[in-house]
This record gives sequence, structure tokens and C-alpha cells, in this order.
Amino acid sequence: MLLALFLFLLSAALIYLACEYFVNGVEWVGHRFSMSATATGTVLAAFGTALPESVVTFMAVMFGRTPAQKDIGVGAAMGGPLVLSTVAYAVVGLMLLATIRNGAAPRIDEKVQRRLARDQAWFMAVFVAKLGLGLLAFAYKPWLGILFLTVYAVYVKRELARDDEGIDHADLEPLKLRPRAHNPGLLWAGGQTLLALAVIAAASRVFVDQIGELGVFMGMSPHVAAMLLAPVATELPEILNALIWVRQGKARLALANISGAMMIQATIPSALGIFMTPWLFDTPLLVAGLVTLATIVLLWLRLRRAQITAVTLACAGGFYLSFAAWLAWYFGG
Repeated sequence: MLLALFLFLLSAALIYLACEYFVNGVEWVGHRFSMSATATGTVLAAFGTALPESVVTFMAVMFGRTPAQKDIGVGAAMGGPLVLSTVAYAVVGLMLLATIRNGAAPRIDEKVQRRLARDQAWFMAVFVAKLGLGLLAFAYKPWLGILFLTVYAVYVKRELARDDEGIDHADLEPLKLRPRAHNPGLLWAGGQTLLALAVIAAASRVFVDQIGELGVFMGMSPHVAAMLLAPVATELPEILNALIWVRQGKARLALANISGAMMIQATIPSALGIFMTPWLFDTPLLVAGLVTLATIVLLWLRLRRAQITAVTLACAGGFYLSFAAWLAWYFGG
């Protein structure tokens, strides 16, 4: 137990430290490619931090020897969007509230909100299809996985084609591996980003393992630990990225990273699950999907009217707490 707790704290610290290097490096990579701030968050940062979760799904559905092992991949594909839409957005809201100045939290630009509303509309459309497929059984379902991959490719092309404001050089902190370089090269920026990503992936695996051990020690049933704790662990890089960027006054990048990661989680892991499993949901997975959808619909309604606030984002965490309470009751844990 003491070893599990030590590894839990050590891996969490390593993930946070690596995320500091990752967000710093990915901003420079986006700047070197003249990408917009939003595209840097939705494409570069999101793809990097979502890679470990996608690998978890791939390994489970590809090499799982039993239906139960393959179901781990399906659970990961559903748990990721749930945590991102609730916990990750709540972290942004709480951090904005923690930086209140002159009696008010920093406001989120209206243009940014409306763009995020379009991103969330994409997510909702894909997620509804993903949820519907989990309720149906038919012979050619595996082929529909190709559509999910195609949707993500179109989304990335759309994000990169947007003519938005790029990352201002003056807003960039010095590259951590080259702190004295005024304009470090792409090789240094990319190298730092990839190195940080490798540390994040390795530390995340250790973190997930310890979450399982601690869940058993606390008396949680395996189902509750798998549905509640494991998704939070795998989405920790996105959550910490959001925390770091909001702390630096870059809420736009934080929100874009979450939005982009949600699109990846709605498409790539889902496609893998649809290719390799029956993709049929039990009650907990269905409820998780409905909670995710309800959260995003409410946030989307506020975003499209440019009415999102720090309090609204913070309240998204309530949906996760409600799901946690229901799941504990359902399994009698």
C-alpha cells in the first residue's frame, strides 16, 4: 500500500512536470508552423496528450483475449469524453475563479466561445452516432469505424485551414531546453515536446496502475474503480495542461486543448472499438454516455450565445459527481 501511494504521488508529480515542458514546447512548435492558437490546442496539443488513451484502447481491443478484456477498451473510449466534458472543463472554471481580479473572473472572448461552440457541435454529432451504435447490433457495423476516422481527418483539415490569430511571440515563455534562445529552432521545440510526451505516457501508465491498487485498498469494486478512477487517470495530461495554461492566462489554449481531445476521443478510440468489438453498451456505459451528452448540450447552448462563464464551467464537475454517486449506488459500492 505504501509503495502504491509513493508511486501514485511520484507519477502524478512527473506528469505535472512533463506537462509544463509539453505545453511550453507545443506552443513553440505551433508558432514555428504559424498555426493559430486554437489549432495548436485542438490539433497539436490534443493529439499528443490523447495518444496514451488511444493506445490503451488499441491494446485492449486488439490483444484482449476475452470479451471482458476487450470491454476495457470500450470503457476507455466512453470514459474519456465523460471526464473531459466534466472534470477537465470544471478545472478550467475553478482555475479562472481562483484568478479573480477586481471582483470578477477573467472573461472568455466571445469569438473564442463561438468557435468552441462549433467544435462542440461537431463532437455532439459524432457522439450521438457513437452512442446510437452502442444500442444496435448489425452485420456491417465494423465498417462504420472508417467513417469516424474520416470525420476526424476532416475536422483536422478544417482546424488547420482556419485563418485565426496565431500565437504572439511576445506571449511565449522561453523554451525550457533553450531558455536563452530568443527564437529556438523547430528541432529543439519538437524534441522537447516529444520528450515530454514520452515521460507523460510512461508516468501515466504507472499512475493508472496505482489508481487500480488504491481503489481496491479503499474497498471500491473493480467496476467502480474502472469507470471512475481510470478515466480520470488517463485524462490527467489534458487536465493538467488546462490547469497550466489557465494559470498562465491562456484560457483559449486550455479550452481548445480540451475541445480537440474530445474530438479525438469521440473518433479514433471509438473507431478502434467498432472495428474490433461488438460495440454494445451495458447500463453503466449508456448512462456515462448520456451524462456526457447532457453536459455538452448545456455547455454548447451557453457557448453559442457567448454566455459561458467560469462558474458555468466549474459546475460541469457536478455532472461527474452525480454519475459517480449513481455508479456507486448501482454497484452497491
